[in-house]
Amino acid sequence: MPRWLKNNALSIVTLAAFGIFAALQALTGWQVRNDDLAAAGLAADSFWHYLGTGHFTEALFENWESEFLQMGAYVLLTALLVQRGSPESKPLDQGDRAEDDPANAGAQSPAWSRTHGIQQWLYRNSLSLGLFGFFLLSFTGHLIGGTAEFNEQQALEQGADQVSVWQFLGTADFWFQSMQNWQSEFLAVAALVLLSIVLRQHGSPQSKPVTAPHAQTGTE
Repeated sequence: MPRWLKNNALSIVTLAAFGIFAALQALTGWQVRNDDLAAAGLAADSFWHYLGTGHFTEALFENWESEFLQMGAYVLLTALLVQRGSPESKPLDQGDRAEDDPANAGAQSPAWSRTHGIQQWLYRNSLSLGLFGFFLLSFTGHLIGGTAEFNEQQALEQGADQVSVWQFLGTADFWFQSMQNWQSEFLAVAALVLLSIVLRQHGSPQSKPVTAPHAQTGTE
């Protein structure tokens, strides 16, 4: 295996899986939408037109939104809170690591890690800020796509009123879509945190060593 492929295999495989499943979502969603259009006596969409519809964008961003919320919250919560016995937690008595102090930055440390003031604060929190930034973008995409899909469904009902993005934001329909994903994401995180106390996966950095006692907190 080429070294670059071995060194980047985890990101390559996960991004390839993302591309495959996103394409399959688009293809199957296109078929579902055309079935709905046929049932309403309307002409079928082309595939490329479908990619710009609310039906596709709402479903796509609705799921991205919940995933980025989960990961952003997870990164931030694990910086603030601990769970005894879980490898997903930092050790119970661990404060700031020496490597987190700008005074200990070395020549190969990222440039922003050696700064002070707002630059230092931004870099110290850049991972959670980046994930929450993607959450806000996905939330906006879900809202815009959901509004378009909602209005299209309204148009199929004679005399039904159209709504603006801000009006759709206040509907139970929008928040129902969000909550059904958000609750599942936090359940999955809680399951990983708690199950990893007593269960193991050989070779995974998300697991404690196989012989580690249940009370050991963190992976070290």
